[in-house]
Amino acid sequence: MDKTAFFTMTSGLYVVSAAAGDCKAGCVVNTAVQVTSSPARISVAVNKENFTAGVIADAGAFAVTVIDQTADMIYIGNFGFRTSANFDKFERYEERQTALGAPYVPEHATALFSCRLVETLDVGTHLLFIGEIEDAQRLSDEAPLTYDYYHKVLKGKTPPKASSYVE
Repeated sequence: MDKTAFFTMTSGLYVVSAAAGDCKAGCVVNTAVQVTSSPARISVAVNKENFTAGVIADAGAFAVTVIDQTADMIYIGNFGFRTSANFDKFERYEERQTALGAPYVPEHATALFSCRLVETLDVGTHLLFIGEIEDAQRLSDEAPLTYDYYHKVLKGKTPPKASSYVE
């Protein structure tokens, strides 16, 4: 099977984040999608080993920001190639909070979705979090960063915990 075929599927890059108690976490995912319009719901897939997955489950809410094409590899690496378990990913950027308490960074983001967790599905290596959207905002008019652009223009790599990782 040629798993690189998955790279042809249209998708973007997103930061999914949450806060529970003293813990806040965020990570880059390429699997966020609207699943219904009424009620408005989206799903995000997060690797079970990611610290962020546990924080989302504990918080019962999460935020999703759509990364835009102004993002550089420093920004993507900050949220995508480190763990929130021992690194404050929000420290170097302006941090805001959704009404549900999830942290997010408006820089390099074209849209924000604030979600209440309504269901969690175990899909193997990842947990699929289904969130009912409590609020959605356009943050900029910049073009969204697609996974194709990330690979071809930014020369980004796919980390082993990503849902689209190919050895």
